[in-house]
Amino acid sequence: MTQKTDLLLPVLKGQPVIPVLLIQNVADAVPLARALAAGGLPAIEITLRTAAALDAIRAVANEVPEAIVGAGTILNARQYEEAANAGSRFIVSPGVTPQLLEAARSSKVPLLPGAITPGEIMALREEGYTMLKFFPAEQAGGAAFLKSLSSPLAGTMFCPTGGIGIANAKNYLSLPNVVCVGGSWVAPENLVKEGKWDEITKLAAEAVKLAA
Repeated sequence: MTQKTDLLLPVLKGQPVIPVLLIQNVADAVPLARALAAGGLPAIEITLRTAAALDAIRAVANEVPEAIVGAGTILNARQYEEAANAGSRFIVSPGVTPQLLEAARSSKVPLLPGAITPGEIMALREEGYTMLKFFPAEQAGGAAFLKSLSSPLAGTMFCPTGGIGIANAKNYLSLPNVVCVGGSWVAPENLVKEGKWDEITKLAAEAVKLAA
């Protein structure tokens, strides 16, 4: 089995930060995606933690061609299929199960599975996965722990997510085994609720500069 890295790698390497979005109101999805793309962050992860998530993914996929919409917090094969059918171009899970791996095997949409321990990472490598989500990053040991994995598990790249913000993102992005980070700070809940899309665009533009 392979990870379909030809589809996943351009998404992850295309920007230093993947916005992780919790959308409560479907009407916010399109302007939010446009605001982030305008700031240089076209790839976004909409988490399936709200009733609006699938409709939000569908709206962005249909109405924001400049965006690359993915689905996060995918926990089972049913959610995988629903997210793919809604237009998700990549799938993110906090961990992995045999059911999820089977869903990924039969789907055209690539999976970025979560892993923390060396054992979890090695098991996914045996399945052909070389790009993983590291979650929850700060709580699991942070940049120091992730750095310690770079030599014994060379060739595995990570997108750490969880507890990452503008203040510590560079600690992760400077690591040899980090391709990008996931974060919600580029779309604060209060700015989304107030529809302050220009301010979100500014936050996205600041995040892009982290790659420098």
